[in-house]
Amino acid sequence: MINEFAKDCLAGRVILVTGASQGIGRAVAECYARHGASVVLLARSVRGLEAVYDGIVGEGLAEPAAITLDLLTATETEFNNLAYQIKGTFGRLDGIVHCASHFYASSPLVNQGIEEWMNQYRVNTVAPFALTRACLPLLKDAEDASVLFVGETHGLHPGAFWGAFGASKQGLGYLTQVAASEWDMFPGLRVNLLVPGPVNSPQRTRTHPGEDKTERAQIADLMPHFLFWMSRESRGRSGEIIELDLRTVRP
Repeated sequence: MINEFAKDCLAGRVILVTGASQGIGRAVAECYARHGASVVLLARSVRGLEAVYDGIVGEGLAEPAAITLDLLTATETEFNNLAYQIKGTFGRLDGIVHCASHFYASSPLVNQGIEEWMNQYRVNTVAPFALTRACLPLLKDAEDASVLFVGETHGLHPGAFWGAFGASKQGLGYLTQVAASEWDMFPGLRVNLLVPGPVNSPQRTRTHPGEDKTERAQIADLMPHFLFWMSRESRGRSGEIIELDLRTVRP
């Protein structure tokens, strides 16, 4: 793993980041912009997107594109239109990072309804697939393209009370490996799954409300990993599931 990256390591690249209005998604989008990328910001919050957009522009970085889309209700036509919009604005797409996530609450299976399962699958599994499929022609045309799904620990390690959320996140591992197998004919295209582990993010606060924040890693600790998997340094590596635990061990 590389910890130091040149400031221009993503120069010339266009990267789509979902869930870009807060948490890990926002940090990833800002980090990529600071390393030279033109970032396509995607989230459902207009106010949140405006704040990230203004911050990137205020730093004098490449102007991003900000697109509002609710992944819970998005249709196939809307995903296709998003791909057309990216092509029309930038003429290319070199990567996607799927940070958007949907979580209700941890609860026993007997209390989880069909709608709760369907909605979490819709955002956490179906939307990443549909968005990637819509953008696939652009990704295949790129000389070096990377798709990075962002998973969750309970998607790898099933546990009580994590039924719908864990199952929907588990689907990303399957999707990653199927896509990697199907795309092995495209040497410039890779797809991987990154599981951040316990980090001090808004989602972690919701999923683990009683956890001491000092027991978590910081979002900034993740950025070298997100840079590696979206940069040319990771070319040739596909179908991998990377599970992180960046917490500092305390005596």
